[in-house]
Amino acid sequence: MFGFLKKDKEQSAPTSSWGERLKQGLARTRDLLNRDISELFSGRAIDESFYEELETSLITADVGVSATGFLITRLRDQARRAGYQEAGQLKTALRDALLELLRPVAVPLDVSTHKPFVIMLAGVNGAGKTTSIGKIAKYYQQSGKSILLAAGDTFRAAAREQLEVWGKRNNVAVVAQQSGDAAAVIFDAINAARARGIDIVLADTAGRLPNQLNLMEEIKKVKRVIAKAEPGAPHETLLVLDANTGQNALSQVQAFDAAIGVTGLVLTKLDGTAKGGVIAAIARHKPIPLRFIGVGEALDDLRPFNAEEFVDALLG
Repeated sequence: MFGFLKKDKEQSAPTSSWGERLKQGLARTRDLLNRDISELFSGRAIDESFYEELETSLITADVGVSATGFLITRLRDQARRAGYQEAGQLKTALRDALLELLRPVAVPLDVSTHKPFVIMLAGVNGAGKTTSIGKIAKYYQQSGKSILLAAGDTFRAAAREQLEVWGKRNNVAVVAQQSGDAAAVIFDAINAARARGIDIVLADTAGRLPNQLNLMEEIKKVKRVIAKAEPGAPHETLLVLDANTGQNALSQVQAFDAAIGVTGLVLTKLDGTAKGGVIAAIARHKPIPLRFIGVGEALDDLRPFNAEEFVDALLG
């Protein structure tokens, strides 16, 4: 039943550094982008056709129209100020412009402000919410935090069992019910965490599409109940996005933010797509902090987003 976890377990002890794994994970996006950029920035003059071709390359990598426009404008300004004539002189300017775009969303999550610190996760079906919960739990365990998982996905078959497998692997307690209301499960989990002195509660919720109005209303209810269980909670509302969706991620951010007030993002499956440029699109469209990115199936392949690391891996 849990073959997807077997593969993950086999890969749970990566030997390469995070920087190397990030570079490997972004290989498809980097190859697509750099194939064009290497030609563009090699031995040609800066002219209008250069900017047009660069624009096409960036949009192909799912950087998005708005973010691409921002980057092209920055390059034009730099070329004009510095009096550049050769395209190769703008390579550093492209890196700097990407960093300018991404740094505002590279904000680590501070979980020390409340105890228990309640994190609610939401997203569409298949985005990787439950798997992300297991990896986030592991990440905070490594920094000495105690974790409790709330199996609030009461719709999807085997969702509770999947979360319980993650709990066993991480030696973390899971609050679940055989059936019932998601809000009630998470309410019980928060009370249990308070009684046990737990540092962080990670609350799973059922996957839903933004146009499923009844389910969007249900997740609003979940958030209201969390606030009753712990005033001020959830302290973080994470939206999990699948990088494979590319520009569709923007509409998901907008819809979920309107419904539940998203405070942070998790972008998964960057290793399986050439659409890694969507991070730039999100940063330009709606600069909500990008808390974590995932580039593989191993437990350590979900890490806090760092703009410098990302740009180095993307353009390296």
